[in-house]
Amino acid sequence: MGLKESEKIRYNRQMMIKGWGEGAQLKIKAAKVAVVGLGGLGSPASLYLAAAGVGHLRLIDCDTVDLSNLNRQVLHWSSDLGRAKVESAAMKLTQLNPDIVVDPVNEALTVDNVAQLLTGIDVVVDGLDNLQSRLLVNEACVCLGIPYIYGAVYGMEGFLTTIVPGKGPCLRCIYPSASAPSETFPVLGATPGVVASLEAAEALKLITGLGRPAIGRLVVCDVELMRFDEVTIKKDEGCPVCARQKPIR
Repeated sequence: MGLKESEKIRYNRQMMIKGWGEGAQLKIKAAKVAVVGLGGLGSPASLYLAAAGVGHLRLIDCDTVDLSNLNRQVLHWSSDLGRAKVESAAMKLTQLNPDIVVDPVNEALTVDNVAQLLTGIDVVVDGLDNLQSRLLVNEACVCLGIPYIYGAVYGMEGFLTTIVPGKGPCLRCIYPSASAPSETFPVLGATPGVVASLEAAEALKLITGLGRPAIGRLVVCDVELMRFDEVTIKKDEGCPVCARQKPIR
């Protein structure tokens, strides 16, 4: 299955990148990416993935659009208040790129359904807002052998790492336990936009095989000081998830 002429025009600028070309674009077209959470991170991440031509986007979230979301959740507008986030996002993404398949899943991720929802996915992109849910997705991805791109924000700081099962540490190696999630936390709307753009770039790098993903590296973005730092992270040989690949319950 090749590219249509309209697709060659649409993706021309990224296909000009060294090593990209039509071959890489075809890999993107054939890819299935799940975005878990359609908030401040998931909205811009899915926007860039759709624009880049990811052929199948699965959007997973059970929340509805609230007025307090609109300073950062760029796929949701005032006219969407009260609407399911996956429906709001799917409508915009389909309008942006009618050549892709957008699969909205209006469900909460649980121990009982996470493996089913992520089976068959090539890359999982983190748009979640609490560590407990992230650790659940991390465990499922390790068990299923699916790369997982972790992103998080707090205030004017952002964090990102790429987890590829068998090639480095998992999220549980970094965060051995999760405290109870807080109800609300501060965030400058542009901060998740920065992190989400990096998450989308990491997903495209994994799909195409181009570039150097942030495996074993925690990228820290300080928007207040406009500074990027990098922390080396190592696999915990005693990790109950990736060291033993314990099946998810």
